[in-house]
Amino acid sequence: MPWPVPGLHRTLDRVIGPMLTAVDTVAAILLFLDLLVVSASVLSRYALNAPIEWADDVARELMVASSFFGAAGAIARGENVGVSFFVDRLDPAAQRAAAAASSLAVAVTASAVALYALRLGALTTGQTTGSGLPLEWGFYPMGAAGVCMAVFSLHRLIELPASAVLAGAAVAAGVGALLFGWGALSAEPPATLIMLVGFLVCLVGGMPIGFVLALSALLFVWIEGTLPGVIFAQQLARGIDNFVLLAIPFFILVGYVMEANGMSVRIIALLERLVGRVRGGLNVVMVLAMVVFSGISGSKMADVAAVGSVLIPAARRSGQNPGHAVALLAASAVMAETIPPCINLIILGFVASLSIGGLFMAGLVPAALMAAALIGVAVLFGSRTGRLEWDAIPRPPLRTLWSGAVVVVGLLVIIFGGFRSGFATATEISAFAAVYALVVGGIAFRELSLRSTARTFVHAATRSGLVLFIVAAAQAVAFLLTIQQIPHALAEAMIALSRDHGTWMFMLLSIGILIVMGSMLEGAAALIIFGPLLVPVAAQLGIAPLHYGVVLVIAMGIGLFAPPLGLGLYGACLIGGVPIEVTVKPMLAYLSLLLACLLLIAFVPALAMWLPHAMGY
Repeated sequence: MPWPVPGLHRTLDRVIGPMLTAVDTVAAILLFLDLLVVSASVLSRYALNAPIEWADDVARELMVASSFFGAAGAIARGENVGVSFFVDRLDPAAQRAAAAASSLAVAVTASAVALYALRLGALTTGQTTGSGLPLEWGFYPMGAAGVCMAVFSLHRLIELPASAVLAGAAVAAGVGALLFGWGALSAEPPATLIMLVGFLVCLVGGMPIGFVLALSALLFVWIEGTLPGVIFAQQLARGIDNFVLLAIPFFILVGYVMEANGMSVRIIALLERLVGRVRGGLNVVMVLAMVVFSGISGSKMADVAAVGSVLIPAARRSGQNPGHAVALLAASAVMAETIPPCINLIILGFVASLSIGGLFMAGLVPAALMAAALIGVAVLFGSRTGRLEWDAIPRPPLRTLWSGAVVVVGLLVIIFGGFRSGFATATEISAFAAVYALVVGGIAFRELSLRSTARTFVHAATRSGLVLFIVAAAQAVAFLLTIQQIPHALAEAMIALSRDHGTWMFMLLSIGILIVMGSMLEGAAALIIFGPLLVPVAAQLGIAPLHYGVVLVIAMGIGLFAPPLGLGLYGACLIGGVPIEVTVKPMLAYLSLLLACLLLIAFVPALAMWLPHAMGY
């Protein structure tokens, strides 16, 4: 059924294009200003011994605004990830209806974000932060970004046929009527249960994960009836309003800068020269490339994109099964989950009050164990590489490859040396690394034009917005679960079970929970909800928190890339250009190997703990 208003799409396109440009520009400028503020603050404190009192508050508010505008840009481009396994099995008409219902639900959620953020801004007018900055400055940008999110969602809705929109609206209205009717007809509305049902319905319907969590929290607030809506906006802001989390956009920026200045191809070409001729050489290079890139960028999907865009075409040209190559790429991303400066280690350290430097040190040996296992399999079952497969990889002069290696070593020294020395915090180190990548990388390779630098900031703001919006929404859900005493009850149950069966049962249950939840949620959300719950229980049972944190992150990574629901595997398949079905069998084999490594790490704590102990953590 066509839309009854002629020219509607052309009119909307004329509005959406400039709006998206404006949103991207604002997000990128805010990220750039954030980098300037943090860098200036660090230089002032260490070089001039004159700390800038307002810098932390300004940096946090800039991050919140940049994250929400970045998330809005991701909506416009359709980059928000959701579980598509169930929707993909519907007929085309039903898929379009599900997409319409999802877009409508996102628009409603975004409108609520805008409404409550603007209302909270009005309520806090006249109040100030600790350094004297107006408190409402942190909420009005959220509201403006929420408006943009709603407009972009409605635009995606209008792009669908009118019949699909009507069907999707009917489905959304029917589900909403059932949930709210359930609450209205109950003497004591089971808000928590309704939130859980709403979460599962939205998840199965393919709605983006961040908005699944945000809408679930809204359902609780609306049905429970005693909490004001501004609590929702307050918790969204609180979820990412922390100086520690600034390391996330900065490390993501580092990864995009290194890709933009040609570093990705140079690193892979150098690895090919060093180890590419061994048995299974291309697969060995893939694992090693993920190790190196994960030591530069905290974003696993950015690493997968950088490595996969070069090596998956090489695998095709060499006659390898691209499904097997994508499966190894995804398995390497799981392996790299505990290589600093992994975003999920930063998030877990933040929500569970663990030393981020200690987590980074604790993750190195487990990552090395998993990398050795993957490389061993690659060599054992690989074949001698032919010349053809390396023709897909550009081969810059050896002099430029070694200069690239020097730049990378300098970057790794900044990251690891900073944490080892205790000279700076995670956020300050990430800012140093971003400035180094921009300045030194730009000078060394001269491939960063003003235009490409601007695109790099836009990509980094969008990707970090995707991650941090999920973090914010997960914080809202975690807050509501906490006030319902659910974490306390679950912790008591797990402690009782562990008393009866030993700490090994608690460890196995924890691994199972994080694998399942990691496959259903984006990794950050699973860690935010379960990290603060499980880490204190582990400490009560005598499990070292740093060791346990590494186990949780690896388990989450296995779930994130596990078929058929793992969102990370869908992303790897998209980058590799293969259907998920062809990766399932090899992926399960790789995940079985990684699970065996995880169990060894879980029950031999020295593997994770000897390096932190040696480093004084």
